[in-house]
Amino acid sequence: MGRLLAVGILGTLACAQIAAAQGSITGTVTTSAKGTAPLRVTIDQKVCGNELPDEAIVVDAQGRLANAVVILTGVKRAAAAETVVMNEKCRFGPRVQLARPNANVRTTSTDPVLHTAQAQLESGRTIFNVALPVPGIHITKPIGAAGTVRLNCNTHPWMRGWVIVTDEAAAISGADGRFTIDNVPPGTYELRVWHESLKGAPQKITVTAGNATSANFQLK
Repeated sequence: MGRLLAVGILGTLACAQIAAAQGSITGTVTTSAKGTAPLRVTIDQKVCGNELPDEAIVVDAQGRLANAVVILTGVKRAAAAETVVMNEKCRFGPRVQLARPNANVRTTSTDPVLHTAQAQLESGRTIFNVALPVPGIHITKPIGAAGTVRLNCNTHPWMRGWVIVTDEAAAISGADGRFTIDNVPPGTYELRVWHESLKGAPQKITVTAGNATSANFQLK
């Protein structure tokens, strides 16, 4: 028992030493852009409602922007092995998410109407296009190589979703515009930011052991 306790303590100390030897990056994504008017629903109103929020720009009163993806170049880190795309109340959820290259994407629906999940690359090439005719159905497809994948629904043209496929460390800004990337080895890196409607310049940052480096983005 004593030996097992000693091994556990040594393992905890080793993890603490590794964490102390690394740093983190935290910041806020903001914009002066304003959110847009709700989208008018023209089909399946009994399920979808008469209008839905336009989530192309989700920003609060302080200009803090959600759904921006901050990518740390040069630090490899795998996202989850499977990404789930939900069709719920005629919206893709989450609006923006991460996936590792060649991971599986599982699409499903809670709506009693026909949805389709069409995944397209920036070039316009379709990766997959699957029909979800009834609630509870699950269809799994591979997402392919690194890049930006746009999700559309052929039945409900206002529906949009995004999957950022990358093997680098990344984070998505929350409703308060904040993001955090933990466990970053000390060094100098480039941070890039992606947003579906807005643009921001990359920036160089230096991470030191045991410290949080601040990096804020203003998108236009």
